[in-house]
Amino acid sequence: MAKIYVFLADGCEEIEALTPVDLLRRAGEDVCTVSIMGRKEVTGSHKITILADETIEEGEFDDGDMLVLPGGMPGTLNLAGNETLSALIRSYDDQGKKLAAICAAPSILGVMGILKDKNAVCFPGFEEKLAGANVLAVPAVTDQNVTTGRGMGAAADFALELIRVLQGEEKAKEMAEKIVFKC
Repeated sequence: MAKIYVFLADGCEEIEALTPVDLLRRAGEDVCTVSIMGRKEVTGSHKITILADETIEEGEFDDGDMLVLPGGMPGTLNLAGNETLSALIRSYDDQGKKLAAICAAPSILGVMGILKDKNAVCFPGFEEKLAGANVLAVPAVTDQNVTTGRGMGAAADFALELIRVLQGEEKAKEMAEKIVFKC
């Protein structure tokens, strides 16, 4: 079982934040939601309030296997502006630990230089922020330690790709069948 941290900020896209949490937990992974807002309550871009498991100030993240960044605006900007999170992303990447981002959030990894020479996807219009990446037009892709997803409509594809990365193709197919995804 992997330890996965999903980071939440005001203005996040709720489906991109919660679909991976839901499907990863259904697959048996240990998922912790983390607010970067200094409080556990995070209000998404569509005014849905999410109660995070902990705040970034409370967290210890050395035990993690993966960090997940949902998109949305201004959620992505809030995530990008958090120095503690930026240092954590850099540390995970330096250790070869898994990073995942969807929609506008891959731009955070792009600006940090993490996507250089990797296949990646993002929400249309953010491609220029994926510095040095080979930008594809698929729902989700993994290259080395980084998984990226295109947007809200690809949230299930993204979550199933995370399951594939962590538990293999068969488990991802099993979860897709269980949720009646593209059947």
